[in-house]
Amino acid sequence: MLRAVIFDMDGVIVDSEPLHHKAYQKMFDDFGLEVSNSMYESFTGKATLAICEKLCTTFNLKLTPETLINRKREHFNILFEQDQDFNLIDGVRQLIEEYSEAGLTLVLASSASMQNINRIFKRFELDPYFKAKLSGADLKASKPHPEIFIKATSETGFLRENCFVIEDSTNGIKAAKAAGLFCVGFDSPHSKNQDYKEADLTINSFKEIEFNKIKTLF
Repeated sequence: MLRAVIFDMDGVIVDSEPLHHKAYQKMFDDFGLEVSNSMYESFTGKATLAICEKLCTTFNLKLTPETLINRKREHFNILFEQDQDFNLIDGVRQLIEEYSEAGLTLVLASSASMQNINRIFKRFELDPYFKAKLSGADLKASKPHPEIFIKATSETGFLRENCFVIEDSTNGIKAAKAAGLFCVGFDSPHSKNQDYKEADLTINSFKEIEFNKIKTLF
């Protein structure tokens, strides 16, 4: 029986990728880093620390990963405050409200920092719907490691057989499957060049996983 749903945030609840992309590009420019499109796409779903550690190694930087993180976050904070069009992804509020009304327990498992998670949840008044919020930035391992989804499942209070994950990235899907969870891959226009073959179900619209439809799979 379906009892809980674990949501990713970036690319599932909000389309923050354009803001992150701009912030990363500004940071790359600040430090003279030439990051290819394929390398950038491989970062999708990973925590900022893991990304910046990779950059320091790849470009043999004498800077600390934390220096890159702080500069990227400075740019993101400015962009976040300036962008008045930043909004929830189409249909996700209705889905969250429907799941909540159906009695499902909702948990967030995002690679974003808790600061960004709280900023977005406050802006869109999402806290009342979620039992817990987990940030990959606070954990030892980043997606595709399953740590965040193992912890998220524990936070739901139910067995993994009673939960499923909604993810939009290759790394997130790999992490969910490594944690032994049913995973819905959200293939949206905002998620570019991601691999959904390991997802148990791939969707293009949240209408495809309305409660009465998804509950029949559990």
